Amino acid sequence: MLKKLTRHGLFALSLAVATSFNLAQAATETTVGYELVTPAQPTHDVNKVEVIEFFWYGCPHCFDFEPTLAKWVKTLPKNVEFIRQPAVFSEMWGKHAKAYYVAEALGVVDKIHADFFDTIQVKKEHLETEEQLAKFFAAHGVSEADFKATFNSFLVDTKVRQAGALAAKYGITGVPAIIINGKYKTSGPLAGSHEKMIEVMNQLIAQESAAKK
Repeated sequence: MLKKLTRHGLFALSLAVATSFNLAQAATETTVGYELVTPAQPTHDVNKVEVIEFFWYGCPHCFDFEPTLAKWVKTLPKNVEFIRQPAVFSEMWGKHAKAYYVAEALGVVDKIHADFFDTIQVKKEHLETEEQLAKFFAAHGVSEADFKATFNSFLVDTKVRQAGALAAKYGITGVPAIIINGKYKTSGPLAGSHEKMIEVMNQLIAQESAAKK
């Protein structure tokens, strides 16, 4: 009788341990891949789910992620607002951020974005000085006069300065990094891969979209 009780007790204990382990594992699996942004940041439009990508043209990981991200952006529903955000951690990053904001102001981001990555990452060309950038933009249909006026504008300079503070606000320490609706942050190291990042982003977008209904 004692042996039966012992066996029953051991079985019950094993079942309890296994159940606890499975619950803990499930809890871990539901939260893996992202971190909370603390404190959560306001979004531009409360009626939409905001997705921000922090990137740098000189980052090989951002370059590798770009084709996957660009393909994903084309599938986004109308309630999702996607924003590219240059990160600025040094003078060099600031120069590339300035180039992005020039393209944004002139409405040519779609023309230059992928090629800017390619020129730096594949062709190994320097795009740093005003003259080098003016030549690059001219090759994409932007006049030298329009480029220089925008490059030296107060608007672009202000955006570059603001970009330097945004990374700290969202707790960004590396790129590429994605912020979902001001509340969640994911990245390659957090999610495990670029493909997993997309999965995490889709999961959180669905969660935030449901919460707005």
